[in-house]
Parts: sequence; structure tokens; C-alpha cells
Amino acid sequence: MPHPAPATPALLQWQEADQPCSARWHSERAAPPPRRVVLADDTLPADTAYRLANEGTALLWRGDFQNARHLLQALARRADKPRRRPAKVAPCHGPGQDPAAAFHLHRQAQAQRARVLGSVLIELQGDYGIALRRAPDWRTAIAEAWGAPDGTAAGSSVVSLRELLGLVSAHEWRKKGVPIAALGPPPHNRIHPHYGVFSPVRGEYLPLVAEAPLPEMLRQGGTAFDIGTGTGVLAAMLARRGLHVVATDTDPRALACAADNLARLQLSGRVVLQPVDLFPPGHAGLIVCNPPWLPARPGSPLERAVYDEDSAMLRGFLQGLAAHLAPGGEGWLILSDLAEHLGLRTRETLMQMIESAGLQVLGRIDTRPVHPKAVDLSDALHAARAAEVTTLWRLAAQPAGAT
Repeated sequence: MPHPAPATPALLQWQEADQPCSARWHSERAAPPPRRVVLADDTLPADTAYRLANEGTALLWRGDFQNARHLLQALARRADKPRRRPAKVAPCHGPGQDPAAAFHLHRQAQAQRARVLGSVLIELQGDYGIALRRAPDWRTAIAEAWGAPDGTAAGSSVVSLRELLGLVSAHEWRKKGVPIAALGPPPHNRIHPHYGVFSPVRGEYLPLVAEAPLPEMLRQGGTAFDIGTGTGVLAAMLARRGLHVVATDTDPRALACAADNLARLQLSGRVVLQPVDLFPPGHAGLIVCNPPWLPARPGSPLERAVYDEDSAMLRGFLQGLAAHLAPGGEGWLILSDLAEHLGLRTRETLMQMIESAGLQVLGRIDTRPVHPKAVDLSDALHAARAAEVTTLWRLAAQPAGAT
């Protein structure tokens, strides 16, 4: 389900053939339309394009579509090329450096890279067609993410090529799905992520949910809550374990995605989806939450699955957990300690949050990540990623009278 369009869409304005032109501006990151726009085609040198992009000038493409893709690749090579530092400038990360400072510098560099690569713009016609030489027909993929075009003659829009490529990539992932071994054997073990919904491609935590012992009160079945369901993968796993699940999320895209996946897995009858923030009404014998792991501000809707500003969702889950647990019930908090290795949150802070919420730790199950960045020595955050542990924390309400 696409996000609702704003009441007054932002407009991108430029000059073409000595005439003022405009089109609706689309940015998934809610970035404002560029103020400086120049027309660009196959004659534009990559070095010139890179200089303009770094200066904040957007390039509205009027040449061959495939050459626009080649230009984007050339910009990426220039953006990723290591820069020589002056001899007196210390490196931004490494042994003895502040990991939190390294993390913030890394995010700044990534944001600048995104701005540069987002400078190549493509105009879409009212039906989402692309009127450029050798342009693909991506109308289905765009409509899947944005909703059906309005069909008006003045319905043209402009989007960055990088965002457009991400949209099409998401469309392909949605078609083929992501195999989840913890859901069982094929063919009924695939999750199909929708555009804008975080994909469970990094799933070292999924076997923890599939294999952790259920609370005694649920050994013969019962109710579980899945808080922040996203694609619905955890709700599906709990349903496969014989539980009735109430899954919540505030993102319409996530709820539509979860509904689609549960229907594909033939689990719709065992899971109820509710558009609420955190907890649904009532109590459950098991409440599971996999909040964003890093306490930092997200830069786009998709990043809300990674960044939890001020640990708001984590705190909300912990503070409300005891009040929604049935007697004898457990809360399963799935959390990486990457934030601790990056200096963004300490283990002491986490334990204080758990205790102040009136909770106790019954146990924990740990696993290590297996994604490529965990062994990528060139990654700016390699030291933290190499030390990372993902944990399923088994929590329960403190006994009455406990301090």
C-alpha cells in the first residue's frame, strides 16, 4: 500500500527551450526539490556531472536512458574513491578512535554520497512511462510502490534515477521473495517484501524465534503479540508454532505487506493485523518485538527499520510490556548489541531500562551475524560489526514486591 500523497505536491521547476517548466517532485526521503536544475544528456562528461552534483545542482536527464545509468555508475565510482587526507589530519576511525564519532562521520559520508547519486533525475509521464531512448517499461513497478497514476495530462513527475532503480529492485524482490529457512521447507517458506518495508535478508535472529522454548502456558497454544510486524515474518513463525497472533504496525505499507505474506503462507486465519502503535488491547502469553537496533535519527521511511531515535520504540516496548503480559507470560526482545560497540548505547543503560520497566531477565539466547559486512575489512564500521552479537532476551514481569 503506497503512502498517501501530500495535499499539495511539491513541484520541481526548470527552464527548457526558453520556457519555464514544472512537474511534481517525488522523494521517498521527503527531500525538498532541488533549487538548481540543468538539462543533461549523453554529451555531459562524468567529471562535470560529479562537480555539479557536489555543488547541489540536479541533472534532469534528456539523453539515452541507458547512458543515464552509466553516468550514475560513474558518479558512484567517483564518490567511493578514497580521498587522500592531509598529513596532519587524523583518520576518522581506527584503533583508539571514538566509535560514536566514527559512526556519525560514516553516516555523514553516506548522506553526502546519497545526495550526489540522487542528482540524476528522470521525468515520468502521467502514466509513469519514460519518454527517453532505450527506456524500460517500469510502469507496473512504479504503480506497485506509488499507487495507480491519476491519469491526468498534467500528471508528469520527476524522481531521482537512484530512487527509481531502488523501486524496481524492490519490485523484483517482491516477485521472487526471500527464502526463510526457519519457516520450514519450500515452497511455503518465502517472504515477499514490499517497497518501503524492510526485508528480512539479514535473518540470523529468525532461528532464535523459531527454536526458543515457548512459555509453559503456551505449550498447548494461546495468544502472542508481534509488535512492529513489518513483513509479518515473525508473526508467521509464531503462527507456525501453533499460536494465535495479533500483529501490529503503524505503517500502511507494512500492514499491506504482512497481509500479502500471510495470505501466501496460508496463515491469514491465525494472525490478526491491527494498525496500532506498539501494543494491541488485552494480554498475551508471549509478546515479541524486534525494534530498530540503532538509536539514531532515520533519514528515510525505510531507515525507520534500522534507526530508532532516542530508543523510542525500545523504551515504549519495555515500558508497556509488563502491563500486557498474561500471568506467566514472557516478552521476547530481539536486539543486536551493535549500538554498544558503536558507543551509542551502553549495556548498563539497556539493563536499567529493563529494570525500570518492572521487568526481569529470565534468560538470553545469542547468535552472531553472518551477513557480508561482518567480514568486510573495508567497511568503515568493521570493528563494531565483527564484534556484534544478536540476542533474544527472555523477559518477564518482576514478582510483586520486588525492587
